[in-house]
Amino acid sequence: MDRRAVVEYGHTCFPSGGIGHRIARFRIGAGRAAPRAVYRSHSLTMAEPPRSICLLRLSALGDVTHAVPLVRTLQAAWPGTALTWIVGKLEARLVSDIAGVEFIAVDKGAGFGAFATLRERLHGQRFDVLLHCQVALRANLLATLVRAERRIGYDAARSKDLHGLVITERIPARAGQHVLDAIGSFCEPLGLRQDEVRWDLPVPAEAQDFAVSVLPGSQPTLLISPCSSHALRNWLPERYAAVADHAVRAHGMRVLLCGGRSAIERRMGDAIVAAMREPVLDLVGKDTLKQFLALAQRASVVLAPDSGPLHMANAMGTRVIGLHAASNPARSGAYSNREWCVDRYDAAARKFRGKAAAALRWGTKLEVPGAMELVEVADVIATLDRCMARRPGSS
Repeated sequence: MDRRAVVEYGHTCFPSGGIGHRIARFRIGAGRAAPRAVYRSHSLTMAEPPRSICLLRLSALGDVTHAVPLVRTLQAAWPGTALTWIVGKLEARLVSDIAGVEFIAVDKGAGFGAFATLRERLHGQRFDVLLHCQVALRANLLATLVRAERRIGYDAARSKDLHGLVITERIPARAGQHVLDAIGSFCEPLGLRQDEVRWDLPVPAEAQDFAVSVLPGSQPTLLISPCSSHALRNWLPERYAAVADHAVRAHGMRVLLCGGRSAIERRMGDAIVAAMREPVLDLVGKDTLKQFLALAQRASVVLAPDSGPLHMANAMGTRVIGLHAASNPARSGAYSNREWCVDRYDAAARKFRGKAAAALRWGTKLEVPGAMELVEVADVIATLDRCMARRPGSS
């Protein structure tokens, strides 16, 4: 450690002037130095509904989708409570039209400019409750700007990057939870339980009209969203193409490719189109998040790796085939569609870690070259065939 002044917080020391120093000097809800955080029991409940709740979950698209049922639970229990959601700028495009919630969009690419902007935006505000649903360092730093009487965060096992220093209460410590269930448990210290998982993501009429123009009529549709923001979760383009050709030939489906505007997504889309022998609609880089929701809603089946679009399609009630080897579907699979997951996570664990998946720490990613090659075309085709056999009206 250098010779700059050091601030001690509990048993942790931080150089003065850095991000850790900012958090160390933060006193919960007051902005003054404090010796340590004192954690209350997660069973503490509210005598009456809170007047205001601030939810902090910036990203990513999948996790923000997972947070929507928590918002619905709070709204159903306490319709008079003012809800504020601090969310990423991109992710705000997905959720910012949810009625009854004030959204504060944070531009994560702005660096410390985002910190200054949020500080100005929150000036003079105080909340009854902060639900701090993200453990990343950026989110923990931003949390110091939120003044709240109660500050609820993750349990110790899931905390990292100084998360424990900006909260005073923790959610119940439960092993083996799906990410959606973990986020949903943030209402439990308030005396609620998320017994129903409901999204009801708004889809504007213009997005619905766009989807109808792209997918008119009632022909069954396979929508492929082939890319994750984590490149090592992506499957091989020639394998997507083989499944797509089978969908056309065996089930009379039309195939639609969707994706963002990044170079890797464009290359993936081009490679799939080049490898296919049957017709395909290529919409990569040409739709918005809301238009994707509408397209997914009209699709018969969505095929995707562990990614934001996987969870967005699941939220729309569409049958989703998730491709998993680099991540554990029990933790991050399509929540309502885990029945249709093609799961090679255990095989990847044995090959790349030399042990069964059950022996790995919960949440371990296996994002290594070759992991997704363990997902075979035949397994995905068999899952698609089962999906179509269970489709209403199928013989």
